Amino acid sequence: MQKPDPEFDHDHDDHDGITFEVVEEENDEGGRRVRNKGIYLLPNLFTTAALFSGFYAIIAAMNGRFEAAAIAIFVAALFDGMDGRVARMTNTQSAFGAEYDSLSDMVSFGVAPALVAFTWSLQSLGKIGWICAFIYTVAAAFRLARFNVQLAVVDKRYFIGLSSPLAASIIASLVWAGFDNSIVGREQELAIAVAVVTVLSAFLMVSNFRYYSFKELDRSRVPFAVMLPVVLVLGIVNYNLPVGLLTVSIVYALSGPVATIWNRRKPAGASPA
Repeated sequence: MQKPDPEFDHDHDDHDGITFEVVEEENDEGGRRVRNKGIYLLPNLFTTAALFSGFYAIIAAMNGRFEAAAIAIFVAALFDGMDGRVARMTNTQSAFGAEYDSLSDMVSFGVAPALVAFTWSLQSLGKIGWICAFIYTVAAAFRLARFNVQLAVVDKRYFIGLSSPLAASIIASLVWAGFDNSIVGREQELAIAVAVVTVLSAFLMVSNFRYYSFKELDRSRVPFAVMLPVVLVLGIVNYNLPVGLLTVSIVYALSGPVATIWNRRKPAGASPA
């Protein structure tokens, strides 16, 4: 008769089938594997806030409140940028937090922007409209999955492909700017433009273009002159918030292909940027 596996029994004792509980194996400072129950509260609260913002964007779009939907996507991006930093600052990184963050990103930056764009404009294109929205959603899923599996092997100074929050920012700012500057009589042309931007954003997410991540700027000194373009960007954004955000998002999205083309035009002995 086969003896029961003690490790299996131990796992079985951790889950009573009634309560919701998370059990993780982690390495302590001595390199030993320890089992911990529960989750870290603070970073997961920020992730939950990002998930709520993405969900709210979908609800607002369904009710025709497209400006609120676009703002909610930007709020989700803000919370998404904070949860990882909070986890690193408080030393509360965990496998559960990483997986939860990816699922939250899929809703907030994959599903929400596609549905907001479809509800606002793409639905006037019929089947082509929802196909464009679906292409964006699938590309966001591919982008997040690739990011997870390549996390330990890529240069942290760069993103491979346009990050999903930045792609969502393009869609959200486009909807916001278009809604604020209501275009009457040219809805069909607008829908075609939105479809093109949506598909191009999807392509950039799954591309191999490198985008500067700005992560190393958190603790590094920069030349004083760097503040000048920052002030210029803030001025453009404040002049017309949705148009400014759209402009900045598009410029950043184009930086990857432009940098790639520029580096390929360099002589063979030159070092890449």
